[in-house]
Amino acid sequence: MSHAGNDSGEFTTTLPDEAATQALGARLARVLVPGLSVWLCGDLGAGKTTLSRGLVRELGYGGRVKSPTYTLVELYPFSSFNLYHFDLYRFVDQDEWAEAGFREYFNDTSLCLVEWPEKGGALLPRPDIQVRLDILDTGRIAHVQGLTEAGKQCVTRLSIL
Repeated sequence: MSHAGNDSGEFTTTLPDEAATQALGARLARVLVPGLSVWLCGDLGAGKTTLSRGLVRELGYGGRVKSPTYTLVELYPFSSFNLYHFDLYRFVDQDEWAEAGFREYFNDTSLCLVEWPEKGGALLPRPDIQVRLDILDTGRIAHVQGLTEAGKQCVTRLSIL
């Protein structure tokens, strides 16, 4: 894995395989705190759910970590916070967002991961961190960017792990 990062709240790394993608998720888990929102961007098959799986497992969740493609959100309860993993790929009607009460999940005692955030449009709260996964000929490249002060601090810590 190659790294590029600094105190500007940006970090880039290559991910040669699925194990490296899960390892990045695990590293990300070590710097996140409740109250943050993380957007996971990239094409189908880029590794968003794989990264999420590494993150959720690193936090200590022992059960099956599955993609919330059909349910829109999966809840992972931890002792001091809840992690909500959204997948908005099949999101059709933005009214669904309001009716489901999803906005309430974005609070100081929750950690929210959002795949396909562009499908949520202006309804989604602003992210603290954006992770963009791009497919290369071999592997992936991850661009991690802190978009709020708290997000920048997390990404700076991530870059030195």
